[in-house]
Amino acid sequence: MIKIMDPRFLPHNTHLESPAKFSERDPQLRLLQQQPHCHTPPLLNELPNTAGVYTIGGGRQVGKTTLLKQWMAKLLAEKQPANSIAFFSGELIDDHHALLHLLQTQLLEMPSKGMRYLLIDEVSYIHDWDKAVKYAADAGMLEQVVLMLTGSDLILTEEARARFPGRRGRASKVDFHLHPLSFREVVKLKQGESFVSDLTAQLTQSAPDPAPEQVAQLFDIFNHYLIHGGYLTAINDLAQNGRISEATLMTYSDWIRGDMVKRGKQEHYLREVLSSIIKRYGSQLSWNAIARDLSIDHPKTVADYALLLSSLDALYIQPALLEDKLTAAPKKARKLMFNDPFIFHSLRSWLNPVKNSFEEQIIPTVENPAWAGKLAEAVVTTHYQRHYPTYYIKGVNEIDVAYVEQKRFWPIEVKWTTQLRAHELKQIRKYPNGRIFSQAKKRGEILGIETIPLPLGLLELP
Repeated sequence: MIKIMDPRFLPHNTHLESPAKFSERDPQLRLLQQQPHCHTPPLLNELPNTAGVYTIGGGRQVGKTTLLKQWMAKLLAEKQPANSIAFFSGELIDDHHALLHLLQTQLLEMPSKGMRYLLIDEVSYIHDWDKAVKYAADAGMLEQVVLMLTGSDLILTEEARARFPGRRGRASKVDFHLHPLSFREVVKLKQGESFVSDLTAQLTQSAPDPAPEQVAQLFDIFNHYLIHGGYLTAINDLAQNGRISEATLMTYSDWIRGDMVKRGKQEHYLREVLSSIIKRYGSQLSWNAIARDLSIDHPKTVADYALLLSSLDALYIQPALLEDKLTAAPKKARKLMFNDPFIFHSLRSWLNPVKNSFEEQIIPTVENPAWAGKLAEAVVTTHYQRHYPTYYIKGVNEIDVAYVEQKRFWPIEVKWTTQLRAHELKQIRKYPNGRIFSQAKKRGEILGIETIPLPLGLLELP
């Protein structure tokens, strides 16, 4: 089989030559093992073993390729035959004709019995890729095949749903989303599973507060999370060198710029939109308001850029809540925030280049109380939106987060301060199930509202 496979793909299929040495020979897994922190996404244990067409979506540099390689290593450890697994990079496949030919050729070289695994990374690079997949499914080529497609554009999932009805397989879950590491995952990465278990066991109201030294460690990790977010490269940069390198920051911003331009957007407009988002970070915005400040003269153009950034998993567009209907209020302003603090720092370093972004830009930002508060609010919001429909409430005062679960909404006010003022809590006091995430080191209560240390509150989420 090694002779038949296109040699361009062989560096990513070293398991064909030596399954036992795959982890040490594969470029992604070898690099991962050399880092101070190695992470195995929980999503790895959810990936399928029944025939079907599946997708993994997620932003650039979030670790989708590494996840596929970890899956390959897991399958090999489970005694899946090496020649029943193949990995292909979509960047090297021109169009649907080339993809179909590749699928046909590869399947002929795989065992005729048992499950076969075809992994196509960054399938969105392949022109009309869906035509090849639809033809293969209709021709019965995928009856004993797990076909996994990844893409950095979340539209991939919508396209798969629309274009392959009845062809996805029988698995209960066919679309997966890989996010940057959550705060909880970073705590586990740095402090271990037992540290997280001990803290989460104390989250019930009747339990005593965690030990002060545990809470201090948790706040220290959160302060670092505001710097590196959930991006493993940035986490390891900071752990290894005490700073995030310019190369790491540029890698992400270059991908965003490249993906936007590839989709027909103008770089100078992108600069204007991103600059406006950062200037008004965490504020309520309308497309009209942004357009008035920019050379872009039409609000629809602004919306198109923001929606594309959202589909690239870089931006979260948080709508206001219609409380009686538990849905978004379409006519109210939105709040725009990046899906991870590292995205914020990376794009800001591109927009406002300095000689040393870490020392001159990132550290001053997270040490500024106002900016740290905005970043902390965005972290809470984007963490909840991974699991629930998430909104904000516009009232006498704004409620930062209102997530919907069990047919009701649950309001959270983020106050990244130790001083809570009664006049700022008028809105949250209206809701008996409201909570405040604060900078205080102990749980408590103010005006009948439960308060909880913000990092401790985030540990409730997976």
